Amino acid sequence: MLWVNDPLASLEFYEKTVGLTGVRGAEFAEGEVPFPSVRVSAQSLLDLAPITMAGAMDAIPGAGGTAGHPVNHVCLAMDKQAFEALHGRLADSGVAVSPYSHNSFGARGAAPRSFYFRDPDGNIIEARHYDE
Repeated sequence: MLWVNDPLASLEFYEKTVGLTGVRGAEFAEGEVPFPSVRVSAQSLLDLAPITMAGAMDAIPGAGGTAGHPVNHVCLAMDKQAFEALHGRLADSGVAVSPYSHNSFGARGAAPRSFYFRDPDGNIIEARHYDE
């Protein structure tokens, strides 16, 4: 879950700029669900929760004291073509990106290249690709 100020604006950023598929955007806009999400893979979503919901996190057993707690970063792994397309979309949208890192270790071993960028709420996203 990423804490965001405007879930619909964040959904638009993740759909149009990052290239992920939105989930439950219309339902959120209609007030039917508490937050929208974006699909990272068939098995993974990122929830885009309004920061105003953060206080409710303390009500979840075992999550006391975590309300609104930020994460360091989220990593999106992709193939080389998607990686280069994302880098281009970010540049076209005026989103600042870090210099490339080379051979950084991750879930699938060393990635030839990776870079970091921030979403509109300041959440840090790492993009990386692996050799197929």
